[in-house]
Amino acid sequence: MRFSKLQAAGNDFILINGLEYRELELSSTAKKVCDRHFGIGADGMMTCEESKVADIKMNYYNSDGSRGEMCGNGIRCFSKFIYDNGIVKKEQFSVETDAGIKYINLTLENGKVKYISVDMGKVDFRPEAIPCNIAKEHVLEERVEVEGRELEISSVLMGVPHTVILVDDYKGYDIDKLGKIIEYRTDIFPKKTNVNFIQVIDDENIIIKTWERGAGRTLGCGTGCCSAAAIAHRLGKINGNKVKMITEGGEVFVELDSNYNILMKGSAETICTGEFLL
Repeated sequence: MRFSKLQAAGNDFILINGLEYRELELSSTAKKVCDRHFGIGADGMMTCEESKVADIKMNYYNSDGSRGEMCGNGIRCFSKFIYDNGIVKKEQFSVETDAGIKYINLTLENGKVKYISVDMGKVDFRPEAIPCNIAKEHVLEERVEVEGRELEISSVLMGVPHTVILVDDYKGYDIDKLGKIIEYRTDIFPKKTNVNFIQVIDDENIIIKTWERGAGRTLGCGTGCCSAAAIAHRLGKINGNKVKMITEGGEVFVELDSNYNILMKGSAETICTGEFLL
C-alpha cells in the first residue's frame, strides 16, 4: 500500500489515496500504520474518497483507530496531499468532513503549496453541542476538581470537542497526566474531549500545548488552536481578531470575526513517501 507522511505544526499523519485503495478497513489500518514501533508512526491517518456534496471527502482516524470528525492540522496536510497528487487540481476547493464542508484556499509559490487556509466555520459554545454535561448557557471558566486540585475549564465545539485551561506558566501542570484524566471525564464529556493548556503572551501571541482525544500528547492541534483563540477572545484575554498560536511543533494563524467564524492558516510538509506492507 502506497502512502505519504506529512506534518503540520508537528502533527504528523499518514495519507492514503482512498480512490486507489477502496477496500481498506480504515480503523484497523490506522492503528497499524500509526504505531510508532511496528508501523510508520503518526498521530493519525487520512484517506480520500468521492463526495456528492464537495470536491472530495476526507476520512480521519486517530492513532488508536477511533474516527475523528475533523482535524485542523490534518486537513491542511490532506489538502496538500490531494493537490500534489493531482486528485483535486484546483487552488480553491471544498472538502467534506464528518464536521461539515470545509473550504480550502491554497497559496502557491513556484507552483508548490506554501500555505493552506481553511474556513473552519463557526465555533459552537453551546454545552449540548460539545457535548458537555454542565447545565449552563456556556462552559466558560467552570471550576472542576481533577486529581484533588481545582481547575477552571472552558469548552467549545470546533468540529470536535475542545477544552481549554489558561495558565500563567506551565510549571506545576503535568499536561500528559491532566490531559488524559480530563479527556476521559465522561461524566462531564460523554464523547470525551481534547484538552489544551494555553498561556496568553499578548493580543497577538498565545502558547498552546495539547493533549488530543484518541492520540495523546501531540506537538500541535489545528482545531485546538482555533478553539483556544476563540475562548481567549471570548474571555477578554485578547482584544484583536488575529492571533499566532505557538504550538510545540510550529505556528498556526487564526483569524476570527465577531460571530466567531474561524479562518485558520498554516503550512504543511511532506516528510516521505513509501509502501507499507499490510
